[in-house]
Amino acid sequence: MRTPARGFQDLIVWQKSHAFVLQIYAATRSFPKDELYGLTSQFRRAAVSIAANIAEGFRKQSTPDKIRFLNMSEGSLEECRYYLILSHDLGYLEKHLLWEASEEIGRILNAYRSAIASKKNGRET
Repeated sequence: MRTPARGFQDLIVWQKSHAFVLQIYAATRSFPKDELYGLTSQFRRAAVSIAANIAEGFRKQSTPDKIRFLNMSEGSLEECRYYLILSHDLGYLEKHLLWEASEEIGRILNAYRSAIASKKNGRET
């Protein structure tokens, strides 16, 4: 059995999400300068939102609040997936590795949210 996380930094899903943010920042550095206030900014904000909502939800006391923040992370992850497609189609980046990272985060995030919801419903996972 895993030791309970003492802080959001202990969560594997947060660690993977934070690494994803760093990858997005690196990838968007090479985007055209005219995208700085458009796609680059939106992409970075959405990526940051994934990890930030996991962190914020971690300290929420009620299960519905925790789940709501994890749902927001999932929404931001989907937004990033669209930006990956768009950036690829515009010729700004090769999406393969970032797409794989987003898929892994999505699986872990879904499992984490499901585990919290199961505890709320009286079922330990």
